[in-house]
Amino acid sequence: MPWNTLRVRPFLEDDEPSVVALWSEVFADDPSRNEPRAVIGRKLRVQRELFLVGESEGDIVGTVIAGFDGYRGWVYHLAVRSSCRRRGLGRELMREAEARLKALGCPKLNLQVRSSNAEVIAFYERLGYSIEDRASLGKVLE
Repeated sequence: MPWNTLRVRPFLEDDEPSVVALWSEVFADDPSRNEPRAVIGRKLRVQRELFLVGESEGDIVGTVIAGFDGYRGWVYHLAVRSSCRRRGLGRELMREAEARLKALGCPKLNLQVRSSNAEVIAFYERLGYSIEDRASLGKVLE
């Protein structure tokens, strides 16, 4: 599948089974609070237009979730089916997420990557992202 067959569009409810399967493959080690159906349900309640899928030949091959709180933008769950990687699909999904955030007036985009995931860090660095001197803190509310 060449990358130029990718169509990036907003998530539709009928996409759920394909997205769940994709995330189960790509994020197999995610904690239980990131159960795919729960993530989908939460995102559809807030800025659902920033939940994008990449479709090629009728198949969902990638996703990206973005959000903007009026101060900073965030990207989550950029995923590309393992058999479709290194074809520019992730780059195209990020380009669309960035364009949509910019159109909302977003001045800066943040994302988090596990520090042990050198391959993904290198991918984002090729897109112009850099590691910032910050501490990432979190608190589970569930």
